[in-house]
This record gives sequence, structure tokens and C-alpha cells, in this order.
Amino acid sequence: MAEAHAAVAFSFAITHEGFDINYDQEVLNLVWNSGVRSWKKRVARARNGIRNGVYPAHIQSLWLISAIALGLHFAGYKTPFNLVNRILTHLPANTINWQVTACFLTALFIWLSICFTMRYTLKLLLMYKGWMYESRAPGSRVSIPTMLWVAVVRVLSSWNKPGLYSFQGSLPRLPLPSVNDTMSRYLRSVRPLLDDENYVRMERLAKEFEQTIGKKLQWYLILKSWWATNYVSDWWEEYVYLRGRSPLCVNSNFYGTDAIFMNLTNNQAARAANVIYLLLNFRRLIEHQELQPIMVQGMIPLCSWQYERTFNTARIPGLETDRIVHYRDSNYIVVLHKGCYYKMLIYYKGRTLRPCELQLQIEDILKSTAEPLVGEEHLAALTAWNRSKWAEVRNTYFSRGINHVSLRTIESAAFVLSLDDVPFEFDLAKPELLDNFGKNLLHGNGYNRWFDKCFTVCVGSNGRVGFNAEHTWADAPVMGHLWEYIFGDDIYGYDESGNTKGTPEFQPPMPAKMNWDLTPCLSQIEEARMDVTKLINDVDLRILVHQEYGKGFMKKCRLSPDAFIQMALQLAYYRDAGRFSLTYEASMTRLFREGRTETVRPCTIESSAWVKAMQNPDVSNEERVKMLQSACERHQLGYQDAMCGRGIDRHLFCLYVVSKYLEVDSPFLNEVLSEPWRLSTSQTPHGQTPKMDLKKHPNCISAGGGFGPVADDGYGVSYIIAGENLIFFHISAKKACQQTNVHRFADNICKALADIRDMFEKHMKDHPRPAKQTVGNGASK
Repeated sequence: MAEAHAAVAFSFAITHEGFDINYDQEVLNLVWNSGVRSWKKRVARARNGIRNGVYPAHIQSLWLISAIALGLHFAGYKTPFNLVNRILTHLPANTINWQVTACFLTALFIWLSICFTMRYTLKLLLMYKGWMYESRAPGSRVSIPTMLWVAVVRVLSSWNKPGLYSFQGSLPRLPLPSVNDTMSRYLRSVRPLLDDENYVRMERLAKEFEQTIGKKLQWYLILKSWWATNYVSDWWEEYVYLRGRSPLCVNSNFYGTDAIFMNLTNNQAARAANVIYLLLNFRRLIEHQELQPIMVQGMIPLCSWQYERTFNTARIPGLETDRIVHYRDSNYIVVLHKGCYYKMLIYYKGRTLRPCELQLQIEDILKSTAEPLVGEEHLAALTAWNRSKWAEVRNTYFSRGINHVSLRTIESAAFVLSLDDVPFEFDLAKPELLDNFGKNLLHGNGYNRWFDKCFTVCVGSNGRVGFNAEHTWADAPVMGHLWEYIFGDDIYGYDESGNTKGTPEFQPPMPAKMNWDLTPCLSQIEEARMDVTKLINDVDLRILVHQEYGKGFMKKCRLSPDAFIQMALQLAYYRDAGRFSLTYEASMTRLFREGRTETVRPCTIESSAWVKAMQNPDVSNEERVKMLQSACERHQLGYQDAMCGRGIDRHLFCLYVVSKYLEVDSPFLNEVLSEPWRLSTSQTPHGQTPKMDLKKHPNCISAGGGFGPVADDGYGVSYIIAGENLIFFHISAKKACQQTNVHRFADNICKALADIRDMFEKHMKDHPRPAKQTVGNGASK
């Protein structure tokens, strides 16, 4: 009760002597400053909304057009369409004031016309995707239509400095493919996976679907594509993520690692403080819309919709479906250390705390001798439990009282910080250390990560960092962008002793330990802990550091690096499993508004033919090279189609959802949607921010991140092509499956990459490229 009384900022009582007023001035100041901060953000959002609404035009251009309208009218000239005089006929009088008003209304009309003309011109131009299919081979020429398109788009997209969401109104909608096109692409994609008899059967099912129920389902999708901003994204979020009842840990959440070749500081408190400060800077850029949208080739914008929920977001469990809750603002984070939860203010006395001040708060937590309350240490295991079971416990024991207050504190925090009491280590001579690093980030011990939170920053006792992120609110590239931003400034954040730079201006408020009453739900917490322990003990993870070659050699082979890696994975999987399998590669559809991902199917007719050729000693090296080039070209085309809205799987998924709404059974869709993805892959992008200068700091790059296996008898493979001679592979599988082994698969990847290198080196030796002739002073002829 003493704590409750201390929290009261203002109270009054009526006595026989009059009014008795009590108030705490410091708390009232905090309330006042919080209100002022909230109103500043509202004004900023309104201003940014207007700016984004008229982009690519300048808001300031309105005053220029107003001045021109006033000048023309009072100089005796007519404005376009004689608008001033037409407007004056509808005004009360013809006085100077009303003439000025008419001029301003005329200028506003003309200005809005120009704004929307520019905006929709840009939108029409961004519908063109021919540039994606232009040949990038040396010596090839860009077509004249694409050259003209590039010139106009470059002018419009650079006309005004964009904010984060400036292009949202100009991005086109995701196009809906025809059923016939999707059936053709699907049948081609499964040809290498089916024998002749099963392929004929699948052809019959596809044709029957297309000619019957497919037409009806497609009409509903056409209506949705006209009405909704994106015909896929809302259903994808609801049915793939929110309605899933499996634990988030391993099955959904993903992780990202530190820049392992750099060791900025061994001071855990200093590293945590600097990372917190940089994360808050990134949040400010999002809130003020000052973060520059990612532009492909410097002129084609990607959708920025996913950034909105990067912070202050949590996934709330439900009995049948979860929901994503995003809070407008939060001036604190929650810190988890040795089983205790702390609320830590990050905004005080009208500003964000600086790294040196944040370090004092972190040090206070690290020095704390507080013991976890009963059940508190294993509490987060509930977030790694079956979603329906967690929802039942939440509704029963966390809907009122101190548990409700503390749980809401976590869910509305900017993010969660976990101060681990184990080091995150890396040593090329001891690969198991990096494997353990990845396991700590993927699942920890099952109860030192709050898996429902947008992301949990994890800091090892030796100062290395990583994150565990919930997947519903955004895809991995958004977290990758945030992580790159941090590394770009983190390298400058420490002094010679490893502490944060600067001197505190004042003593920041110390973190407050959170309270719980968990005795009534101890049995459920213990059951959740046992279940998550069983889950994480069944997961094996191998992080492969490949340093023999990287992007440089792939470019020398004149092949797409991503296609190169995917073909190596196909060869490695065939050698590992003795068969081909349905393969998933994530591609993005952010060229369209509210776009998320589409599936690329790397196992193609061409790739399977090349893999078989690599296993056949009778096939010549030259034939193998040509077959690999053909397979890479086909993969590149599939990737381009996926990015341009011509994919297979999202269309089939939406047709399936409509069929379930209509309660119509489709044997074709049932079979397609039940096919297991035994090889699930994803490339981690980098270079999304100019802040990271890899030429100046070549080691300032993350080792990427990974995820758990999608199928119980399959592999999850994430990779990042980190440099000219460096690739990281994050390989996961289930230990219980006798057919998979992450260490064996890593060896097969290395062997596949080595065989491809040897194949091309022999080809280059047999067919040396002619050297460029030089004339005069050595210039190329």
C-alpha cells in the first residue's frame, strides 16, 4: 500500500476545516511534460500527413502559386480558366479581402491539381516493371522505353526530399495474376518433384480446378483486389501468423547476430546503453518520418508500411486468434536480468537519456541483489507456450490486479532488453561457440526472452549483442535495416576504457523492479517451462562461416549471387537427402503498397537437371557450366516474377482462404497447401543504409540471422553474402528427425560450393577471356 500511496500525484480531502490538498510537484511535472511531448508528436504527425499527401510536390510551392495568382489578378490579367472571377461570384462581396480570398482559393485549386497530377503520374510510372527484366549482362543495352521511364521517375522521385511514408500514396497495388497463369507456373514448378503418373494426376486436378471452382474463387479475389490496399497482406498476417497456435519460440520468431569480427567493448552495461540509445534514435526517425525510404537503384521506392510497428508493439495471445497491439508512445523499456523484470525510464527532464546516463541505470540493475519473486524467473516461458494455453492463463490470472499492471507494462514498453549472465562468444577455431551464440538468440533458455514483444535485445556478459524478433508485425529486412543503422554508429560510441562517451548531466531515475503475484499460476508456468525446454532441446543449429570465396567470385562467373547460392543449396540437399524437395525462398513484394513476401521456388526443371549432371561423371564440364547458367537464369526469372506480383503461392493461398469462407472443398488446393517445405531458405539483405561504410570498416557487418526449421523433417537455412570472400549460413533442423543433420548439411554446402568453384575455374582456364586491348597511353580500345 505504501507504493500505491507514493504513486499518487494529486489528492484532496474535505475536512471540517476546509479543503486539504496534497500534490507531488515532480510527478505533476512528469505528467505535464508527457502531455506536451504527446501534443508535439500529434502536431508532427499532422504536418507529416499533409506533406505525404501532396508528395512529390513541395508544400512551400502553394505560397508561390498564391503569389502568382495575386499578381495576375491585381495586375489586370485573368488567371487560368478565369477562376478568380468565377469564385468571386459565389462570395458575399467584391472587396479587396474577398478578392484576396478568391485568389488564394484559386491558387489552392491549381496547386492541388498539380500535386495530384504529379502523384498519380508517379503511381502510373511505378506500375511499369519492365526495368526488372532488362538484361544486366556485360555489353547489353537498356531498351529505349526503360531509359525514358528511368529519366522521368528519377525526376519525380528526386523532386522533393521524401519522408518515410511519402511514397505510400504513389505505390501501385499488388496485381492479381490470372488462374491460368498461376496453374501454368505451379505445374512447371512441381515437375521435377513428381514422377510421370503423379504429374499427370496433378495436371488433371489443376485443370479441373481452373475450369470449375477456380473461376468463382477468382472473382471474389478480383473484388478484394479492387477494394483492399493489398489483397494478400491482411489474410497473410491473420492466417499464417495470428491464427497459428504453435509456440512462437523456434517456430515463428527469428534472430539476428552481432558484427562478430569486431569487439567494440567487453562492458555489458556500456554496450547495452549505447544500443538502447541508437535504437531510440531510430524510433525517433520513424516517428518524425525522417528515416529515408529504401530506394532500389536510388529511385524506385519500397513500401515503408511495416516500419510503423517496429517499436511499442506486442502480440497478444487469444483463444483462437492472437492480435497485434501497437501503442502510440512509450517512454520506458523493460529489462530482464537474472529472472527479475525492471521498468527503466528512457525519457527524463524533457529529453531522451544519453548513453552515459543509460549506462548508470544498467549498472544499477547489474549490481542489484534482488531475487526473483515466486514464479517470476520462468514467467516468460508462457510466451513460448502454445498460444491458446497462454491465452487461457492470461485471461484467468493476468486480467486484473498487479499482474495486469505489470503485464501491460511489458507489452506497452518500447522493447525488451535481456541482460544475459553468459557470454556470446566467437572463435573461428571453435565453431561450436558461434553455434551457441545463435542458439542463445533463437531461444535462449526458453524463459529469458519475451517472445510476444516486437523484439528483445539480448546482451551477453561480454558485451556482444543480438536480437530475437516476433515475425507478425514485419519481415526480416525491416529488423535488418534497424540493425545496420545501429552498427553504423555503434563503432564510435565508446572511449578507450570501453565505457560510453560523455558525462551525465544529472542522476537518471533508477529502474524500478516490477511486482507480480504468480502463486495461483505456478503450475501453468512450470508446465510451460517444461514444454519449451523440450522444444528447444530438439532444435539443432549450425552457423557456417564460409571464407573460401564470396560475392567476388560469383560476379566473376557472371551469375546472380543469390541464384548461385540457391543452386549450391539444391546440390547440397540432393546429396544430403538423395532426392529433390519443395524449396521455399522468401522474396519481397514491397514494390507494391503494403507488400510483404512472395515465395520463389528454386527447385526447377533446370536446377534439377544440373544437379543430376553434377552427380553424373559422364557429363562434361562444359555441359555442366551451361546447365548451371540456364538454371540460374530460370531462378532469376522466378525471383523477378515474385517481386513483380507474378508469384505462385500467395495467389494459391488467397484462393484457399476464399474457398474456406465459402465452405467449398477443393482437392487441388487441399493438396497444394499441405505440401511440406522441407528446405526453407532466406537471404538476409545488407547495405540498406548509407551509414554503414564497409570500405572504411569492413568488419562492421552482422553475421546475419536465422530461424527454426519449418518442417519437422527439413532444414531452415538463412544466409548472408557478407563480402567479396565471406558468406554466413545459419542452418537449423530437429534433432528428433533421423534424416536431417545440420553438421552433415553444412559439410554438403561446403562441398557443393567447392565443386562449383572448381567447375568454373576449369571452365575459365579452358576458355580464357580476351584481355582488353590498349592504345596510346594505356586507355582501353
